[in-house]
Amino acid sequence: MSDGGPVPGPDGRPRCPWGLSTDDYLAYHDTEWGRPVHGDDALFERLCLEAFQSGLSWITILRRREGFRRAFDGFRIASVAGFTDDDRERLLADEGIIRNRAKIDATLANARLLAEWSPGELDTLIWSYAPDTAGRPAPRTIADVPAVTDESAALAKDLKKKGLRFIGPTTAYALMQACGLVDDHLDGCAARGRPEPVSPGPRRS
Repeated sequence: MSDGGPVPGPDGRPRCPWGLSTDDYLAYHDTEWGRPVHGDDALFERLCLEAFQSGLSWITILRRREGFRRAFDGFRIASVAGFTDDDRERLLADEGIIRNRAKIDATLANARLLAEWSPGELDTLIWSYAPDTAGRPAPRTIADVPAVTDESAALAKDLKKKGLRFIGPTTAYALMQACGLVDDHLDGCAARGRPEPVSPGPRRS
């Protein structure tokens, strides 16, 4: 029985236990989670998906991600900011996403707000809360991985102060984990310390 530390996967490589629970998680764990994400639109997508995940399991969102991308036009901020009441009704009827009225309304409101920001402003703000990794030990077991940190609480407070909705300290920390601001792969996990190249900067159209 695992003590909460890394577990050998089907290829023998050790991974975080959650990454071996489903094939979807395996791919997400190995290729995305904890890798640096940059660009306003890309970070907007992660913000939205983390908000939709609130109260649900991440696998529920992960398996609907392509549906979300189709419904929200690839999470392009400029496009979503222009969604109309008809688009809102379309989203509320879309079985390919989570049809939560409050979360949909928050997504549309956040896009309209962010469309007024300067290109790169969201990226800069979020990454300004990346903690100093010096002296931050790698978690050895899943019990060592926090749900909230001082940095995530400060990030959530800043985003909310600027008018963004449906973002709290726990959601902010999940975003930080997913987007590589922190590396919470366990000590000994094969995916730890392997950041992929940073994605292109913000693109508005």
